[in-house]
Amino acid sequence: MPAGKRRPYADARDLTPFRTPVIRTPVRGLAGNVGGVVTGLMAGRKPGTLTAEGGVPRLGKVGGRTSAKTAKAVHAAIFGSTDPDRLITLARAYPGWAGLCYLMAGLLAYAHGGHLRASDLLQHGLSLRNDADANRYAAVYLAGVVTRVEVAERIEVPALFSEEAVFLALSHSLRETGQTEAALAALAGLPPSLPLALARCSLAAELGRDDDVVADTEGLLNADDLSAALLLVRARSLRRLGSYSASRSALQEVLRRRKTDFTLRSDALTDRALLLLDAGRKTLGARDWQRRKPAQLEAVKAIRKDAEMHELWDREYGQPDDN
Repeated sequence: MPAGKRRPYADARDLTPFRTPVIRTPVRGLAGNVGGVVTGLMAGRKPGTLTAEGGVPRLGKVGGRTSAKTAKAVHAAIFGSTDPDRLITLARAYPGWAGLCYLMAGLLAYAHGGHLRASDLLQHGLSLRNDADANRYAAVYLAGVVTRVEVAERIEVPALFSEEAVFLALSHSLRETGQTEAALAALAGLPPSLPLALARCSLAAELGRDDDVVADTEGLLNADDLSAALLLVRARSLRRLGSYSASRSALQEVLRRRKTDFTLRSDALTDRALLLLDAGRKTLGARDWQRRKPAQLEAVKAIRKDAEMHELWDREYGQPDDN
């Protein structure tokens, strides 16, 4: 690694905008949705609106009379509406607040799964400048807004309203609409963090840039579930590059920590089985395979098929929590 270059996961900040990551499975997804609805109702929040830590903040005095009127309308649209169009209407009515309104409309569309619209709204919001009153409002009242951003397949990280939350949501939206290069470019310049590293390396691996993944994850240890997920990305890149020993070491590091999420451990075991098969197939030439008995060949094929089906199942459905 060149001198002065910081690893993308070496975050030196004491406080980050990120909260505890969630490894999605069908059971957890259902429980999370139900729990979110119940929590929102208890906090007096309308289902489908943006979530805020500690509940919806009470609007206090904001600037002069005109600013107060604008802030009141924007505040009601952000925390009381499920329709991004309401914020877009306010953006057109109050140009000084347009950038903020488009960003919040984009995050709302993203929370509803509208990735194409979210990417358009977020990009437009980032291109506009807010006036001082809008910036002051955002600093005081939007700091607790939480967006659950998918940084890799099945892995979501709740992020407080911040540069990271906006750009990670934009990157995921671009990825979901097939714009993988643009999704990776959207992450450039963000402060180093594990969620950022996982998002970047997942995109780089998808683009076939396995050398970049390996360089960016050099020296990573399994300290938490995000690290474990990043190590899985590293192991798969190393396997594609033919570095079987290094790939095996990365998978062993995933399995070393006993508290690693069950789904990630299961993925590591599946990848280890596929790694052994790939390594065995590479060490045996065509003649060696021809000399083997049909029963042995069928056994190897059955093992590989079982491992591949296991991997496909994990990717599509995850693992049940009651095992």
